[in-house]
Amino acid sequence: MSTAVPDVITRYFKADARRDINAIIALFTEDAVVIDEGQTRRGTAEIQDWQEGPASQYQYTTEVLATKATGEDRFLVTGRLEGNFPGGTADLKWRFTVAGDRICYLEIAP
Repeated sequence: MSTAVPDVITRYFKADARRDINAIIALFTEDAVVIDEGQTRRGTAEIQDWQEGPASQYQYTTEVLATKATGEDRFLVTGRLEGNFPGGTADLKWRFTVAGDRICYLEIAP
């Protein structure tokens, strides 16, 4: 990653690459918010539903292209997904907010 980011963000992408849902859930605070594909999930139970449902629908790889801090506990990761989803590639931005060693907010959008 081009700019140093907290270890929890690096672990998120590693767990996602392994499709390790339990490891991903463990990275979030109990009241975390995830926004993906315009849908908001609140709390680890809804985040788990997202990981077991929409986030697992396709197989893909993620190439992280850049990272930068956008605030004291906020980070922007840009990257490209390639996989068997419609279109086959997607350029995305992951906006993270961390609290200590956990993720409390994640928004994934083009």
